[in-house]
This record gives sequence, structure tokens and C-alpha cells, in this order.
Amino acid sequence: MMMRSARAVPALALAAGLPTALPAQRGLNELGRNMKMLDKNFDAADRNHDGMLTRQEAQAAPFFARHFDAIDAENRGEVSKQDVHAYVARPLKSTSRKNTPTSAGSASHP
Repeated sequence: MMMRSARAVPALALAAGLPTALPAQRGLNELGRNMKMLDKNFDAADRNHDGMLTRQEAQAAPFFARHFDAIDAENRGEVSKQDVHAYVARPLKSTSRKNTPTSAGSASHP
């Protein structure tokens, strides 16, 4: 009997529409860990420690080597941590724009 009640509480919370931020929090934590790992790999690949990765330095880290041209959106031939962060954030920004109602969309419905 006690076991059945313990399982019913989370189900009731979901049915009642109570906020469940745990999956979103996990996603943000995972993103934070990934960004820290990217920063660590960036620092390791930055042989001259100037805060920039050249194409040659990027070859030391598979992610940077594979995505160098896309990260280097300004075609400078080198990328900074800010460039990497912007590259990683691009899909997140486009997803959030798709899920945000626009004023034009809301005006079309009476």
C-alpha cells in the first residue's frame, strides 16, 4: 500500500500541471559541462596561449578541426572562445525563435 502511494504522488503532480523543471535543469547542466569541456580543449589546443586557435592549432582537437570553417564565421583564419560559444549557441537561438510567438502571428487571429 505504501509503495502504491509513493508512485501516485509524482503522477498526480504531473496530472495537476505542477512545474517539472528537472529535465530542463539537466539539459542546462549538460550544456554547462559541454562548454567547460570545449573551453578546456580549446586551451589545450592553443599552443601559443594567445586566446585564438589557428586552423593548424585546431587540428589538435577533433571538434575544432571538424567545425573550424563554421566557427570562423568572419573568415579570419582563427577563432576565439567567444566564436566557439557563438557557434554552439546558434542552434539554441534558432530553436528559441521558432518557439516564440511573433506579433504578426498573434495579430492574424482575432
